[in-house]
Amino acid sequence: MCRVKPTQLEMSDRPSIYEQIGGAATIRRIVDRFYARVERDPLLRPMFPADLEPGKEHQFLFLCQYFGGPDDYNRLRGHPRLRMRHAPFPIDQVARDAWLAHMLAALDEAGVPEPARTAMHRYFEQASTAMINQAPLIEPS
Repeated sequence: MCRVKPTQLEMSDRPSIYEQIGGAATIRRIVDRFYARVERDPLLRPMFPADLEPGKEHQFLFLCQYFGGPDDYNRLRGHPRLRMRHAPFPIDQVARDAWLAHMLAALDEAGVPEPARTAMHRYFEQASTAMINQAPLIEPS
């Protein structure tokens, strides 16, 4: 069976995740709640700069764009290059899991509805896994 790709018109009939969750206001709540958790996290906080505001704005713009909102991130910062931008930070499974837990809690606290919540959860799980750049320590036997 041949699956036909949806046309641009058909694609535009479906609300984006950005639209489903209420747009920029919800993304802002997610980012604010995420960063409030990071500020209190002894593992993650040292990986972030002293001034969290620029990072919050970058994450806000990126998430708006990624989930179907305005493309301001690309206009202001270019291609996201997430792996390259995160390369200077030692991210292992433990750091990834902490980051993901904070992001998923932020989704819940911001009241992201289904099915958008599941789609966002899937993206954050995959993206955070892709940021791992440190092998687990293997204890000598």
